[in-house]
Amino acid sequence: MSGAKAFIDTNLLVYLYSDQEPVKQQAVMEAINQYDRAVSAQVLNEFCNVCIRKLNFKIPDVKQAVEEIRVTCEVLALDDSHVAAALDLQEKHGYSYYDSLIIASALDGGCDCLLTEDLSDGQIIEGRLTIKNIFAF
Repeated sequence: MSGAKAFIDTNLLVYLYSDQEPVKQQAVMEAINQYDRAVSAQVLNEFCNVCIRKLNFKIPDVKQAVEEIRVTCEVLALDDSHVAAALDLQEKHGYSYYDSLIIASALDGGCDCLLTEDLSDGQIIEGRLTIKNIFAF
């Protein structure tokens, strides 16, 4: 690991645990292994929902995946300050509320970058968080 801290977006965790897109799964593994890693409680909630509703994982398998994530990533809590920060970020940058909440968590958690596939690759938020779309070429 590089010593840099990366916030891992939900979609990347889904690729990591799904066997539906092995090329993306491998790309995610390679990308996240370069960093110290963080996720938020929001990301864990979204991940569980996708695993259950879209991937048809059984609850014990979701629990095991969450435990693996908890062991390999710092899990950042959410509180009311993140809500206010997310609203400010949404107003300033135009991202959706939930994407803004992820950005707020990453900023508060001291992350250097946000690994995703959804947001503007290379954008620097608040002068210190770089968005990295790992599939952008």
